[in-house]
Amino acid sequence: MQTVKNTLWISGLVLLLCLTVLVSLTLGKYPVGLAELGDYLLSLCGAGSLDGERAALLRNILVEIRLPRILAALLIGAALSVSGAAFQSMFINPLVSPSLLGVLSGASFGAALGMIVSGDWLVVQVSSFLFGLLAVLLSVGVARLYHGDRMLMLLLGGIISGALFTSLLSVVKYLADPYNQLPAIVYWLMGGLSMVDIRTVLVVSIPIGLGILAIIVLSPYLNILSMGDDEATTLGVRVSLIRMTLIFFATLISALTVVLGGMIGWVGLIVPHIARMLTGPDNRLLLPVGALLGAIYLVVVDDVSRLIFSVEIPLGIVTSLVGIPFFALVLKNARKGWG
Repeated sequence: MQTVKNTLWISGLVLLLCLTVLVSLTLGKYPVGLAELGDYLLSLCGAGSLDGERAALLRNILVEIRLPRILAALLIGAALSVSGAAFQSMFINPLVSPSLLGVLSGASFGAALGMIVSGDWLVVQVSSFLFGLLAVLLSVGVARLYHGDRMLMLLLGGIISGALFTSLLSVVKYLADPYNQLPAIVYWLMGGLSMVDIRTVLVVSIPIGLGILAIIVLSPYLNILSMGDDEATTLGVRVSLIRMTLIFFATLISALTVVLGGMIGWVGLIVPHIARMLTGPDNRLLLPVGALLGAIYLVVVDDVSRLIFSVEIPLGIVTSLVGIPFFALVLKNARKGWG
């Protein structure tokens, strides 16, 4: 019975994700009808009635402009949701998210530093990941320094880590060239997919996909960790090793989202709550459902950000405007699904 339920959830969300992607391909300043999209897809298979000039125009619009940002939104939404769900289960705290532990602040500082020092894409990527990992280690380290409520100490450690890297980011912005580097950093930090290209998406999709897969494979251990360290040790789990492995992969995928689209907050906090309310606390189902929900959510939000006004609104601003009131509404049910 449980297997049937899991299959229904996953199949339904995969179908919804496919429909969302198809509809999103048709939305934009230059509208493309579903029938025309179908003709283009048929032409790729050697069928259909599109002429060469029209097919070339649709290829430019659909494949070179819209598809990369849709794929980027899928990756970012899935990565932040899985990362947030893993952090929440690991630390048994419904308020933990990648941003609260300082990952996004650290990764943003690292990426901005890479842009100032080198500007090379690989340097920016590596710097973003290393400083995202450093931010989480700083949060955990501060929490371990002091006795008391572990969850409270962890949250305080995350606040300290996030504040530190936010301050360092301000220093980098102060030192940046005010005509070229500073506007680019500020716009990029607000989050957005307008600069995404297919090459970057394909390269980043490999470590993000592997990271998500690794966390899902480790989901049985995540279930045991969510019972508490003492219970996990009693069951023979190497708590420190499993926790550090999960932190590594959760940090990797959330830091790489900063490389793709800048700082996009709230996704890793609210989507795991929605998934947990729908599926319950079992991470073997929660994580894949959260990944699919996050991907659908961010594709829809990106559609809104580029269509609601005549100019595109940075994606990070829209996720905050949507996430804050939504989280306030579901706050009273924040513990639902943890039993």
